[in-house]
Amino acid sequence: MAARAAAARTNRRRLIVNADDFGRSPSVNHAVIRAHREGILTTASLMVNEPACSDAVVLAKDNPGLGVGLHLTLLCGHSALPQASIPGLVNSRNEFTNHPAGAGLRYFFDSRLRQQLRDELRAQFCKFRATGLALDHVNGHLHLHLHPVIFGILMADADDLGVGNVRLTYDPLWLNLRLASGKLLYRLAHALIFHSLTARARPALNRRGFKHTDRVFGLLQNARVNEDYVLRLLPRLPVGDSELYSHPSLDDFKEEFDALISPRVQRQVKALGIELIRYQDL
Repeated sequence: MAARAAAARTNRRRLIVNADDFGRSPSVNHAVIRAHREGILTTASLMVNEPACSDAVVLAKDNPGLGVGLHLTLLCGHSALPQASIPGLVNSRNEFTNHPAGAGLRYFFDSRLRQQLRDELRAQFCKFRATGLALDHVNGHLHLHLHPVIFGILMADADDLGVGNVRLTYDPLWLNLRLASGKLLYRLAHALIFHSLTARARPALNRRGFKHTDRVFGLLQNARVNEDYVLRLLPRLPVGDSELYSHPSLDDFKEEFDALISPRVQRQVKALGIELIRYQDL
C-alpha cells in the first residue's frame, strides 16, 4: 500500500500557472484576476514600482487563493529608489534601460554598480513586505534574477531578504521544438543562455533548500503562450512540478489571457489529471 502511494506521488504532474507583470497596468491587473477566477491561473508576480501596483495589491487581497510573488525589476521598468541613490542604474525619471543585453553586460563588468544593485533589490523586497502580502515566490523581469551578479546578491542576502521559492527558468528546448515552430534562432539563443544560467544556479538553490519547479515553460515562446501552444503542451507535460508563465492582459497580449480562460484548456487540465498549484504548495 505504501509503495503504491509513493508511486502515485512520483507520477503526479503538477503545474504552476503564473502571470508576470502584475501591477504594470490596469489591463494586466484585470486580466490576471479574471484568469485566476475564470481560468487556470494560480500565481502572479508583482512589479512593486509600476503605476498599477497599489490596485494589484487590493485585488490580490480580495483573491487570497492567488499566490503573489515579487517580480524584481532592474530593466524595462522603474526603480524603488530615486536616481540620487542609484545614479548608475536609472535616469531622472527613475527608469531603467530598455536594453537587456547592454544592462546585462554593465551589471556584470562594472563593479561600481554592485552596491547600487544591492540597495535597489533590498528596496524592492521592502516594498513588497509593506503590501502585507505573503511572498509566494521570487523571479525577475526578463529573468534577470538569474544574472550572475544579481543571483549572487540574492543568495548572499537571502536570509535578510526572505528569499524562499525562486523561478529556475529552464525551458526544455527538445520539447519546445516539438510543440512550436518559428523564431528558431530566438529559441536556440535563449535556450543556450538560460540552460547555462540555470545549470549554474540550480546547485546553489538546492544547497539552500529553496524550492523551484523542475522546468518552466513560456521562455522560448516569447509572448506566444496562446491556446494552441497550451493545448499542445498539456498532454506532453512531464511528470513532476512545472511552471507555465505568461503575460496576460486585455490589450497587448490578449491571446495569452484567452488561453488561460479557454474552456478547452480547462477541460484538458481536468481530463489529464494535472494538479494546479502555487509555489507555496511545492
